[in-house]
Amino acid sequence: MANTQLFQSLKGKFLPPANAVNAAGAAAYAMSPRHRLAQYAATGCLNATFYTSAETQLETVWELCQDIDTCFIAQTAVYCRERGYMKDMPALLTAILAAKGAPELTRTFKRVIDNGKMLRNFVQILRSGAIGRKSLGTRPKKLVQAWLNQASEKELLAAAVGNAPSLADVVKMVHPKPVEAWRESFFAWLIGKAYDAEVLPPLLKALQAYKADRTQALPNVPFQMLTALELTDVAWAQIARQAGWQMLRMNLNTFARHGVYALPGMTAIVAEKLRDAEAIARARVFPYQLMAAYGAANEEVPVEIIEALQDAMEIALNNVPEITGKVVVCPDVSGSMQSPATGYRGSATSAIRCIDIAALMAAAMLRKNPASVVLPFEVDVVACKLNPRDSVMTNASKLAAIRGGGTNCSAPLARLNKDKTKADLVIFVSDNESWVDATRRGATATMREWETFKQRNPNARLVCIDITPYGTTQAAEREDILNIGGFSDDVFQIVADFAAGQLSAAQWVGEIQSISI
Repeated sequence: MANTQLFQSLKGKFLPPANAVNAAGAAAYAMSPRHRLAQYAATGCLNATFYTSAETQLETVWELCQDIDTCFIAQTAVYCRERGYMKDMPALLTAILAAKGAPELTRTFKRVIDNGKMLRNFVQILRSGAIGRKSLGTRPKKLVQAWLNQASEKELLAAAVGNAPSLADVVKMVHPKPVEAWRESFFAWLIGKAYDAEVLPPLLKALQAYKADRTQALPNVPFQMLTALELTDVAWAQIARQAGWQMLRMNLNTFARHGVYALPGMTAIVAEKLRDAEAIARARVFPYQLMAAYGAANEEVPVEIIEALQDAMEIALNNVPEITGKVVVCPDVSGSMQSPATGYRGSATSAIRCIDIAALMAAAMLRKNPASVVLPFEVDVVACKLNPRDSVMTNASKLAAIRGGGTNCSAPLARLNKDKTKADLVIFVSDNESWVDATRRGATATMREWETFKQRNPNARLVCIDITPYGTTQAAEREDILNIGGFSDDVFQIVADFAAGQLSAAQWVGEIQSISI
């Protein structure tokens, strides 16, 4: 008779041994340079996270780009801007292309630098010296000039809000030579030089008129250009009517403070704007931004507005797919997940934590796949009763309220194995910094437990969604294991395609490589 103990102990020897150490100091698997860059690009915000500093992230991305061809760098920049809606990282990758003199720079610039904020980010990075130069260079300078000379008046006014550098600084750096009289006057006004008031563009002319005479109509300009003025509640109500979707979401408390909701009909107007499906799509909103607005709304914000935010969340998550088979979602609720999702940025630090995003993803999957099992984990699996019929916001709030300790990524799989659970897809949403279950040699505990799970569920697949970029994973890449990064809603479709067998484990990087530059 075979020695069962012997064969049980040998089973783990056929798994790939861990070949790296994660940020928490435990055994892990290293990703390929392309996969690491993809992870950083889709999740990195160039701010300090729980385990690493902003400087370390920047240095890592710069080093990775030295050994990766410029075509893939360009594809990654476009991917994380157009599908991940990131800001700092795509601007950085575009600046790296500029520093390298890459032939893909012009085409990438036109797709990534799609508004004034991105333009200022790009200029700031190049001028900082962080990527080896402090001047723009001839080609980048011409690209910036072209953006300034082609942007509409509305785009230029939006770009004029913000500093370090300001749009005026950028204009002084590159000296655009406009052919239209209105644009020449706009730039002169912007940098404090003499200008012809008669040929100012309409919105700027209206702003100047309103400053001189408050009986004039409120101009439809970025509200930051008006807040230094003494505005009435009626003027603030007009700002709310004119506001873009993101501006509206971010200033619900401000409108309450200025008496907007007390005016007849304004609560209904704001609520309808918030739940406008087309406006939500145009705003390219992160679902977690809605969660932030929901959590930040104070008692002065009417209930109708709060309900509209919940409606907006359901609309924003319309593309969360239904997945055939049984799904298990494992959100990490450990201590490191309490850190800000976009890193520590001093007074500008986001109120949204990594745990909020993990909870939101789990709640969204549960809403679309009501038979799903949700296993929040830290040192062990944590009990949390959820109702699939509750709103995504309600269930996400329950999960996010858990405050755990250490990270043990193998705990949910161990629970599934103990209960002999059958499932087709297991999804982890974590920072992958497991250390409670650290192994001294051989495979990680997560890989060992996954192998045991596969004995009962041979066709099952595992997806590890990394919320923060540290470049390692607890589950080695193979046909049945997919490691992806990011917290945009694009991730949901990639998960669904992988679960349906339409993507191989390597195809997250393949998705990026499929982008035409």
